[in-house]
Amino acid sequence: MPSEAPTKPPARPEPTPAPPGEPPGDIRRSRLYLLSRGPFVSLLRRGVSVAALVVADVAGLALGLYSALVLRSLVYGDTVFWSLLWDTGPAEWLPFLAPITVIVFFQAGLYAPRERRAGSGRILAALVLVALIILAFGFGTDYDFTTTGLIPTAVATSAISISLLRAAYDSVSLELMGLAGVRRRLLLVGGEDTLPDLERQLRASRGGIGVDVVAVLAVAPGPAGLSGSLDRIAALLDSERPDEVVLAEAHFDEQTVLDVVQLAHRHGVKVKLAPTTTELLVHEGEYVPGQGIPLFELRPPMLTGVDWATKRAFDLVVSILFLVLGIPLWLLIAAAIKLDSRGPVLYVSRRVGVREQEFGMLKFRTMVSGAAEQQDALEEENEASGALFKIRDDPRVTRVGRVLRRLSLDELPQLVNVLHGEMSLVGPRPLPLRDHAMLQEWHRARSLVLPGMTGLWQISGRSGLEFDDLVRLDFTYIENWSIWSDVSIIARTIPAVLSGRGAY
Repeated sequence: MPSEAPTKPPARPEPTPAPPGEPPGDIRRSRLYLLSRGPFVSLLRRGVSVAALVVADVAGLALGLYSALVLRSLVYGDTVFWSLLWDTGPAEWLPFLAPITVIVFFQAGLYAPRERRAGSGRILAALVLVALIILAFGFGTDYDFTTTGLIPTAVATSAISISLLRAAYDSVSLELMGLAGVRRRLLLVGGEDTLPDLERQLRASRGGIGVDVVAVLAVAPGPAGLSGSLDRIAALLDSERPDEVVLAEAHFDEQTVLDVVQLAHRHGVKVKLAPTTTELLVHEGEYVPGQGIPLFELRPPMLTGVDWATKRAFDLVVSILFLVLGIPLWLLIAAAIKLDSRGPVLYVSRRVGVREQEFGMLKFRTMVSGAAEQQDALEEENEASGALFKIRDDPRVTRVGRVLRRLSLDELPQLVNVLHGEMSLVGPRPLPLRDHAMLQEWHRARSLVLPGMTGLWQISGRSGLEFDDLVRLDFTYIENWSIWSDVSIIARTIPAVLSGRGAY
């Protein structure tokens, strides 16, 4: 029998190089992450941002209280004076209300970094909680509430004023940071096939601070590929001084990711991991005990039980409200369509909805009669990517239709679809039959929930995004749904529509 060859001990991994000018060895001897320039500047910027938001919130709270007092005076026929704010009983509560509101807002995530900060829906929810605290305290101290309707009115007016002041702050601060040249400097690390798409998505981001991709490093998969690239990453961290390293995590094994994270942190640089499409499709991992080995259950992204009842009730109440209040607008649009071109006022577009079931989606007609029959001849002029059909200057669109499309008023009849249970106010947009037939298999998970009149598509660039990016936005919405996210998306749809971003 041939003798066995002696086994060689496994090679030790090369130690992570220390940044230039620092002694090798224990990482605790390296420069502290929080004391390096990048985190210190970010911390200072965050402090200024939070302070400005607190000032805006307190000012909005005072303005909301005054507005509620003015409305009460108008209802009772009293004279309206500016002194209402400091001469009336509720105004005495402002020194108590302000810190309570700030604390509740902190707990609600309303002072989180810009990209993770909750929207208008969470502001309303937080103010409702503040009102409940005030009521409980008032009843506990036998305070005499002279008008029970003042508190809900103040909640509504304060939510509006705070939201407007926050929107103004976001707009002004972004403009100032843009003028000052404040941008996030990114170093991208990943596979050669994934980096171009990752860079395109980061550059196309329309929210928050702008980005500069200072360097892109393509690395072969596996430990061998990255182990030879750690020196190159360290050199780029020294020469380019990025604020963040964005790592396409799925391209590497766990140990490799840890090596990059450790190296970046020693240079005082944050690391962000870019998720894959597969990770976006996973709804929730829940530990299942008693299986012998650790198992995690992956649930489908569906709304059930209380979540479904809450969302459906919200859809019904808001749809009925919009339908009743919008009757004059509906009549005006119908008259304009009839005067502009021949044909019906409403158009039934065959779409694919929940569980990939076909339904008729209602829209105000924006094209000439018989436009559907002309689409095949226009396929070569399609400007959209993937399973979408969009032409910026579509010759079939009427003059009135162009205005309706720009303001998304052609979508209003879908409130009837919402009442019928075929759609929701917020959700993935339903695709026409032609577009749905072109979907890839991984796209189809978006059909597990009711389609919506608006969604993350409409507030994230609308027609200006690639189709795969739009589908990823659908998955993000599905996995992170809450009633307050719906309220926030509806509130953010209005300025997106008025600005006409990407709409045609």
